[in-house]
Amino acid sequence: MGKRMFRSPVARAGVAAAVVVVILALYWFQPWRLFTDTYVDDALPRVAATSATPTPTAPTPAPAASAATPAANEILTAGEFVTHEHRTTGSAEIHRLADGRHQLVIRELNTSNGPDLRVWLTDQPVIRGTAGWRVFDDGDWVELARLKGNKGNQVYDLPASVDPREFRSVAIWCKRFAVSFGAAELTIA
Repeated sequence: MGKRMFRSPVARAGVAAAVVVVILALYWFQPWRLFTDTYVDDALPRVAATSATPTPTAPTPAPAASAATPAANEILTAGEFVTHEHRTTGSAEIHRLADGRHQLVIRELNTSNGPDLRVWLTDQPVIRGTAGWRVFDDGDWVELARLKGNKGNQVYDLPASVDPREFRSVAIWCKRFAVSFGAAELTIA
């Protein structure tokens, strides 16, 4: 007769516990995401180009303009991503659309894929290096959505209740580990 590998109930329980630990670790860390990419190519809003020299025209009465609604889409703030927990590049812009809505536009994002990544607007400054990894949940922040993909161009609508002037940075936030993969300081464009 052949030998039984796990004769005792204690040995079987130990193997079962080890299997459970491995499964939970795989679920929690999702290491395969480091080797997979999700590409996104959202249609980016057009922004009216401004001319360096005005074209003379005959004077006409100007229509009443609303301060809250621009005549065309415009970029309010913009910034470049810096690396935190994972190498992150690209840029972020807050757009005010001609209809008065606001959008966050992320251009040419390139970061690692990870578990539970979110896009946050925050009131915290962007600090380079490891000191900046965990600052974004210290103050006010709003979660716009799950990150659509770790590469490419992405557009996120801001809720009507969000005033973009109250936020100074965008973070690619790993909610599971409470750490920033990368962030962009938003300055007036």
